Amino acid sequence: MSQTTFNQAPTMKPVISVCHLNHYFGQGELRKQVLFDINFNIYPGEIVFMTGPSGSGKTTLLALVGGLRSAQSGSLTILGHQMCGASKRDVMQVRRQIGYIFQAHNLLTFLTAKQNVRMSLELHNQYLEQDMDGLAFDILKTVGLSSRIDYYADSLSGGQKQRVAIARALVSNPKLVLADEPTAALDSKSGRDVVELMQRLAKEQGCTILMVTHDNRILDIADRIIHMEDGRLVGNANLATTTSDPKTSNET
Repeated sequence: MSQTTFNQAPTMKPVISVCHLNHYFGQGELRKQVLFDINFNIYPGEIVFMTGPSGSGKTTLLALVGGLRSAQSGSLTILGHQMCGASKRDVMQVRRQIGYIFQAHNLLTFLTAKQNVRMSLELHNQYLEQDMDGLAFDILKTVGLSSRIDYYADSLSGGQKQRVAIARALVSNPKLVLADEPTAALDSKSGRDVVELMQRLAKEQGCTILMVTHDNRILDIADRIIHMEDGRLVGNANLATTTSDPKTSNET
């Protein structure tokens, strides 16, 4: 089928805009370039998966997008904020609008499911006067854990822990969700259930998802796949209009 990219509406501003982005590790003679001239846009409501072999730069790029690493060279605009040269205060303002889901779920084991989710709300001033326990319960009910709200993380299965992590990431209605291998430790059914849940909740909230994954079993859920190799973006396929290999389409 013909090669294509996401239909970019001229009036729609991207949630993520990356232009000629380069990144380096180390200093002096040990300095090594790990990202090379990355260019792409992601628009509101898109679910985009980032694929590629280990060491291709996916997690580094995700960390830059999430403000977890400082952008060094080029242009990286997240939610309308330029991240290259941004102050710590500006970076924190952007990070408060992002939900993060990690492979290891990163739940605090000494807190219950409800407390883990509530902790995310406590980072946002607008929720401090609201019923945070009620909001935490509602989102946990939505992800199917209403009977587990007072369970500690160690008493939950792997799939349940990831559901708590999803609830924690989405409870504050972020504009952007970043996920790094969220299905890696899950079996096929649990992994698909988790990603379909992310998809449904994100569409209901109108937020954008950028997910790093090696899981070929869930690729059909994405609107678009961007493929990385050796620190370079080598493919950008819109799955809504093409079934070609994700490595065959180029960014416009």
